Amino acid sequence: MSLAESDSRADRLKIAVILPCYNEETAIARTIVDFRAALPDATIYVYDNNSKDRTRDVAAAAGAIVRSERRQGKGAVVRRMFADIEADVYVMADGDATYDAAAAPPMVRRLLDEQLDMVVGARITPATRADEAYRRGHQWGNRLFTTLLTSMFGQSFSDIFSGYRVFSRRFVKSFPVLSAGFEIETEISVHALELAMPVAEVQTAYGARPEGSVSKLSTYSDGWRILK
Repeated sequence: MSLAESDSRADRLKIAVILPCYNEETAIARTIVDFRAALPDATIYVYDNNSKDRTRDVAAAAGAIVRSERRQGKGAVVRRMFADIEADVYVMADGDATYDAAAAPPMVRRLLDEQLDMVVGARITPATRADEAYRRGHQWGNRLFTTLLTSMFGQSFSDIFSGYRVFSRRFVKSFPVLSAGFEIETEISVHALELAMPVAEVQTAYGARPEGSVSKLSTYSDGWRILK
């Protein structure tokens, strides 16, 4: 499929950008603006997970469709988004402005061209800025769990914890979300590997959170849940 044919097909499809959020008042507007610029015809959804700040109001003002999930945890939010939203292609990212929205169109194009069920945005950060983008222990943990999955399935992704993914409708509507929290990315990766789904991984830029935005991931408690 040529680039022009791929772009034309993408224009005819319904694309949803889905952003799970908890206390992202300082970053969500920038995230929405960036994805709107990258995918102007997509519908952007923000699912707020009991934020204590103005995440909902800021997201609505920036033009997103805002909905709520009261059960706490990213897994609960993803479950609700997958159940609620009807689209042909789903672009999932975090609402913290760390992922490169400009990478979304080529990720969507690859999903369509190769008839894949998932494309993972593997995070790439310059070594000099890695400490700004990742909390202590996260890079080590990612390598550990990647090695573990490779030993179990004979293959893995280079970044199983990435929250930046593009899905087909078939994947979203058939995936039985069981996780409640941040282990959701690992569950998605394991599901794809276990069923030998057609997937791909592309390198995408990953930056530091804006000032005032704080990671909700607990290195040790969430790491234990991921391992289990």
